[in-house]
Amino acid sequence: MSRIKSLQYYLLARLLLAPLMLWTIFTIIFVLMRATPGDPVDAIVGSRASAAIKDAMRVKLGLDQPLLVQYGQYLGKLLRFDLGESITSSGVTVTKIIGDHFPATIELAIGAIAIAFIVGITIGVIAASRPGTNTEAFGRLFGVISYSLPIFWVGMLLQLVFSVSLGWFPLGGRFPSTSPPPEKIFGLYTIDSLLHFNFSQFFTSIYYLALPCFTLGILLSGIFERIVRVNLKENLKSDYVEAARARGIPERQILLVHAFKNSLIPVITVLGLTTASLLGGAVLTETTFSWPGLGGRLYEAISARDYPTIQGIMVFFAAIVVIASIVIDLINALVDPRIKY
Repeated sequence: MSRIKSLQYYLLARLLLAPLMLWTIFTIIFVLMRATPGDPVDAIVGSRASAAIKDAMRVKLGLDQPLLVQYGQYLGKLLRFDLGESITSSGVTVTKIIGDHFPATIELAIGAIAIAFIVGITIGVIAASRPGTNTEAFGRLFGVISYSLPIFWVGMLLQLVFSVSLGWFPLGGRFPSTSPPPEKIFGLYTIDSLLHFNFSQFFTSIYYLALPCFTLGILLSGIFERIVRVNLKENLKSDYVEAARARGIPERQILLVHAFKNSLIPVITVLGLTTASLLGGAVLTETTFSWPGLGGRLYEAISARDYPTIQGIMVFFAAIVVIASIVIDLINALVDPRIKY
């Protein structure tokens, strides 16, 4: 079977399995929402409301129906791409909530991934090229510390230093409350301001984006550092590298052209999945920096027991991760001819 045919069969198999994976995730979300303690009705009318008011609200929300009926209605809406309406924001659909908040998450995720990718790969390459030295020890230590530190703690520490003490960056938010944000085109402040040739708004957007992106990016960079360092060290010991050295090829060229290229294959997988998870909402970062993204909105919905909003956002996240995993596998297969399906 030719390689193209093999990839086509693999893509078809993944596309056929994707609905099954999504259905499994949707079902788990539905069950977990009903299994956790607490009543969304109390979040709306208050725990001290009368039983009659609570019962009326429960009927209005459809929570008086048997679980199987609720589940059937839930799946029926999903098949129509209807994510429902928010309980706590009357009349606002979950689709609108996603549309309003997801662009902020995209900006935060892309900025953080760019920082993580550049910092992690740079440190990983330098550490792998100097095995057994203090440089490699620093790379190991950086990878462990950056990956293990809690995001919310680092975020609050950086806020204390750079926002409160030094006053270099804003404490939180996406744009000054005293100034109008860029006129919406895509909802991405940096892109929208550039498209309107408003460079003042562009630099203001970058100014507010810098600290949360740096916080999340530095902590994620340890993942890339470790993967690059480990794989690059292995590749530098391989036969093709020894053959290149025997032919007199400069060490820098061997490192950056031959060994580094082959070390990037696992990085592509991690990069794609990390990006997908961040687009799914960096909840702790968004909450710490009062960033109006989808992760922060999910946290609010969980606090308020807003079933439709939680379910809708989680369904959206799940779809992103499933699609990203398929795309990553195909990219890996195209980059590395040794991969077969």
